[in-house]
Amino acid sequence: MTSVEAKREAVRDDLAAREGVLVAFSGGVDSSVVAALAHDALGDDAVACTAKSETLPEAELEDARRVADEIGIRHEIVSFSELESEAFVENDDDRCYHCRTMRLGEMQATARELGIGTVCDGTNADDPGAGHRPGLQAVDELDVHSPLLAHDITKAEVREIAAHYGLSVADKPSMACLSSRIPTGLEVTDDRLTRIEWAEALLRQWGFDQFRVRDHDGLARIEVAPEELERALTREFAETVREELSQLGFDHVTLDLHGYRTGSVSPAGDEEATAESTSDD
Repeated sequence: MTSVEAKREAVRDDLAAREGVLVAFSGGVDSSVVAALAHDALGDDAVACTAKSETLPEAELEDARRVADEIGIRHEIVSFSELESEAFVENDDDRCYHCRTMRLGEMQATARELGIGTVCDGTNADDPGAGHRPGLQAVDELDVHSPLLAHDITKAEVREIAAHYGLSVADKPSMACLSSRIPTGLEVTDDRLTRIEWAEALLRQWGFDQFRVRDHDGLARIEVAPEELERALTREFAETVREELSQLGFDHVTLDLHGYRTGSVSPAGDEEATAESTSDD
């Protein structure tokens, strides 16, 4: 048995010993692996739960539905709004703490309604050292179980386990909530989140895999992975994206020649994951 196989079985045994678990679930690779392991260990006593809000792109919600169906796990969707929190809207250094506190609170409330005693997230062993991650404080405070972290499973090992289960997201690029595209100190608003979502949908239509559209108060700064940069440096792309993003309300449209960088508008590389408040990014 390899080290990864031993860790996988340890997580499975960990979850099997619990009387049901609810997995905070985005459909990203981390939470999907936890969901697959939970379903493997507990069957119908495992539930995946996705929190739907303004910061979750509709495409990611559809992905979560698809991957939950792929795993075969029961999937619940709860709705809430981070924009009801003044602390979140202010977008200070601890935005992710406020977001994750709200999201995990929704998960815990759903777990209580379902009679489930354990809420799990997808924090992996690489996450605590990955820059400024205030959201991890919320995980500790709310006593959420992080089985990947508890059993020292790294991101690379997460992807290996995802491949073992045949998950389509095994190689899925990281995706963080839409608010991570707004520079720290600039208010998070519904209008900004909406235009970012539509702008990134356009890049997805162009076939880019790893990208962000950062919203600098009306200036769109497009980041794409370095290996995809050449495709962005074409007149056709430049003209199309400038016209489309201008119609969305951006005053200026730029391409960042540094390429995609995690958390490039936040302190110390902070960029938390989307929907399930795990560290998929």
